[in-house]
Amino acid sequence: MNLNDLTVNDTEKIALDDLFFSNENKAALLQIIKEHQYIEELKKYNLKVDNKILLHGSSGCGKTTTAKAIAHTLNKKIIIVNLSTIIDSRIGETSKNLKAIFDKAIRERAVLFLDEFDQIGKSRDSDDKDVGEMRRLVNTIIQLFDYFPVDSLLICATNHYEIIDSALLRRFQLRLKYEMPADDQLNVYYDKILSGFPSEYQNIQRNYGVSYAEALDYIHTTMKKQIIASLESR
Repeated sequence: MNLNDLTVNDTEKIALDDLFFSNENKAALLQIIKEHQYIEELKKYNLKVDNKILLHGSSGCGKTTTAKAIAHTLNKKIIIVNLSTIIDSRIGETSKNLKAIFDKAIRERAVLFLDEFDQIGKSRDSDDKDVGEMRRLVNTIIQLFDYFPVDSLLICATNHYEIIDSALLRRFQLRLKYEMPADDQLNVYYDKILSGFPSEYQNIQRNYGVSYAEALDYIHTTMKKQIIASLESR
């Protein structure tokens, strides 16, 4: 399979201030960003920067946008890989594809974002009938992790933290949990997004108990209905 078919070079620019998540997560991410901004100075003291992050938790709560914001802040290219697209019935092909992707990220000193990490990082102690194959794949991933250079950044995301192999989990210096936003957090998000529309369209019923992604989809759908209705009534 062609390497270009496996990766996405995303050019969307997202700032850290555009993200909505806990203050604890933001502080931890800012620390890693600062480490990479001062990487040469830290090397003088034989201090290695953290460069492996695992984002886990509820879907639609900002894991992908976090990776994009980190890349933008560090002025690095981001390579996005949905791991469900590289799984091959032949485990050797999957390992080969992974190595090619890691090599590309290393050459370009890019941020490598592996989405749906549980697709390849599943525990070797699972009851999966293909556990032998999975052991070999996880061993390959461990080697790729261990030789990943500090001037590149690896970010993995999963909605299924509990099935990730423990040896892989230990290799992430930072593990951040993303949870469904509370009502007050959603209100801040609604206020920010709605402020970009004319005031006559902003007074909409707000949905709660949803992710940020679901809230955004809801706002956009509601806005389109209102704007079209306004145009047709003229």
